[in-house]
Amino acid sequence: MGDKWTHEKVADHFEEAIQTLKRLPPVKVKGYFNVWPEVVHTPNELMFQEAFPIRLRAMPDAISRLEQTFEWMTWIDVEERKLIWKRAARVRWKTICWEFGCDRSTAWRKWVIACTKIATHLNAQDR
Repeated sequence: MGDKWTHEKVADHFEEAIQTLKRLPPVKVKGYFNVWPEVVHTPNELMFQEAFPIRLRAMPDAISRLEQTFEWMTWIDVEERKLIWKRAARVRWKTICWEFGCDRSTAWRKWVIACTKIATHLNAQDR
């Protein structure tokens, strides 16, 4: 039996899940392809091009934790799911409050309650 789950640990887990989702390869629709020939650039053109950002791939253990996070979502209701995912994606409280129709302290309280529900369920499983 390890450390107890808290709402902060649950929130961190969801933030990691968002980062893992961003690192997954893009989904491409099957059946479409590119028939344009490959563009060959001169060395001078290559020198003045902007570098592509390095895209880190998701690691297998991070994907496993992401899948685990998806299972947690069944323990809370739909509004709480939306709230947790928006906070994990670092959506501003002001935007969340406008969408949910409440003030900041109420939105924060709902977020803590939702994370605590998950933490309580996880702590009950660890017994």
